[in-house]
Amino acid sequence: MKHTIKACQLTILLLIFVLFSLRPAAAESRESGLFFPDSSPISSTGTVKVGLFGIGLNTYWEQFPGLRDRLESYLKTIEKKISEAGGCQVISAGLVDTVEKARETAGIFRATGVRIIFLYVSTYALSSTVLPVVKEARVPVVVLNLQPEAAIDYEWFNSLGDRGQMTGEWLAFCQACAVPEIANVFSRSGIDFHLVTGTLKDPEAWHEIQEWVEAARVAEVLHQLNLGVLGHYYNGMLDVYTDTTRLAASLGLHLENLEIGQLIELRHQVSQKEIANKIQEMEKSFNILPEASRAEIERAAGTACALERLVAQKKLGALAYYYEGTPGSEEEDIVTSLIAGCSLLTAKHVPMAGECEVKNAVAMKIMDSFGAGGSFTEFYALDFKEGIILMGHDGPGHIAIAEGKPQLKPLGFFHGKPGKGLSIEMKVKSGPVTLLSVVETRDNQLKLLVAEGESVPGPILQIGNTNSRYRFKPGVKEFVEAWSQEGPAHHCAVGVGHIASKIKKLAAILGVKFVEIS
Repeated sequence: MKHTIKACQLTILLLIFVLFSLRPAAAESRESGLFFPDSSPISSTGTVKVGLFGIGLNTYWEQFPGLRDRLESYLKTIEKKISEAGGCQVISAGLVDTVEKARETAGIFRATGVRIIFLYVSTYALSSTVLPVVKEARVPVVVLNLQPEAAIDYEWFNSLGDRGQMTGEWLAFCQACAVPEIANVFSRSGIDFHLVTGTLKDPEAWHEIQEWVEAARVAEVLHQLNLGVLGHYYNGMLDVYTDTTRLAASLGLHLENLEIGQLIELRHQVSQKEIANKIQEMEKSFNILPEASRAEIERAAGTACALERLVAQKKLGALAYYYEGTPGSEEEDIVTSLIAGCSLLTAKHVPMAGECEVKNAVAMKIMDSFGAGGSFTEFYALDFKEGIILMGHDGPGHIAIAEGKPQLKPLGFFHGKPGKGLSIEMKVKSGPVTLLSVVETRDNQLKLLVAEGESVPGPILQIGNTNSRYRFKPGVKEFVEAWSQEGPAHHCAVGVGHIASKIKKLAAILGVKFVEIS
């Protein structure tokens, strides 16, 4: 009995320790301004498991003492540099030099759930030690053709005198020898592969490797994504209608259909203290114009609180929404007060796409997961005099990528939609930008359509919308025509920075088409 009591006491102490150890994380979430009572949604800063293995020919090890240790040290260097880049957990299977080890490695990668494999060609190796790994793991593979140095020191090499030692030294530089063989076998086996060629010290090669890791991480974010769909499509807007089964099958995400009544019920539960706290957050995030009435501000704050609860309860990482309701109804009241809360959430890595544009919610999530933002936008007008395109949208924006403090403006009506309320006016930061559209093709496939441009200074339309001025290399006429002929919906996502090369790698990992307008 005494032993039982002691065991119970120890259990209670352990539980107390665990509960106290969890408190900082919850406090941290509250301090950030967004507290999810149950669990947080998928954020833009997840980690991904990446597989790594090297290859060599086991016949060499006895012939050339020290060669294997040297090659394994190169593999360790690669593992360390990939790990230090962040955003991933490296699952290294070491140096594979037999078919048996190749089969074991395939099992390791399958069991650990790697999203991508890096294959380091350390020296010449048989393709029979490569194919079992890649074929069975069934994830994208990047072949690392990385020499230890930019070139062999020929004078030193030829002065060694010992041909065996010289051959061993050459084999340490023999990465490119096996690459065509591997490429041949992959090609004939129907395996897509990608190459990074350079040296272990080559910044360009390491930049490319890091982009592959980032793309794999974003693919994992999509695979874990719960995307909420609240309400219905904007009636008659046929281009935004989408095959959600295709999205789930291609990207791995889950679509959660939501009821407007769920959001209304959650707003009933919001306290006055929560509303007051939310107003403080809004005041920090927006320049609220004096003509915005206190009633409208409180209405938007209450809806923002309810929206946060819905996101937390359903563990949503993105949301596409649209609803109208009948005039004067509670449904109309809540959907006309969403913009402020949606903008706050979008800046916290939970993109909100209006007009139930599900595809664009995905595009915004991709951009945000790359750290580029991802604001909802469309073509507004063409300025042929200055060679720019005005782009923007009514409703929420990604306020974290705004130039200056966004304005929260009251509108007497929402154009093309029922009701009135507060709206966001903002301009995307000046500098490089990337557009992304998730496109459904005529053959029922997905395509990532991308363009890089510049957000440029100048006047915007002060109508309470998110709108900016963009310049693209092809020119106004050429760009609009080239973009439109790829068949996108009229919405797209805009983010800061030029990240087309990263999105191209993401498309390769997802197995979807990629087109860049340049």
